[in-house]
Amino acid sequence: MKFEQLVELIQTVSSSNLGEFKYEEGDFKISLKKEKGEVRLAEQSESVPVRASEQPQDSSEKKSGNVIKSPLVGTFYASPAEDADPFVQVGEQVQKGKILAIVEAMKLMNEIESEFDGTIEEILVENGAPVEYGQPLFIVR
Repeated sequence: MKFEQLVELIQTVSSSNLGEFKYEEGDFKISLKKEKGEVRLAEQSESVPVRASEQPQDSSEKKSGNVIKSPLVGTFYASPAEDADPFVQVGEQVQKGKILAIVEAMKLMNEIESEFDGTIEEILVENGAPVEYGQPLFIVR
């Protein structure tokens, strides 16, 4: 199942009256359960809660500059390891393609690269915080 299909499936189940949904295709298994306004995503034996009624806050609406958004749901990491320096800091010059952060999803580390040349104006997410699909992560001017 492609990521876009998975996101669409989660959104469909979230907005439906279903309390539970299970899907299997080959080795891929997914189970979604709603509990008190939440959708719980379970990939085999792991679960990640996703709020069905909560939209990510777009704190970049009034900011100027280019916004770099999360391409997937996961956990935001500002550095390659716990004891390592962050990939970037506010005020740092970046070129298109530079790694800015990592978003971990289903035990896969996905590098977030700059889509623009410029200066990091703001980092909108705390290290270790959960992020949603399309949630703004950085502002580059």
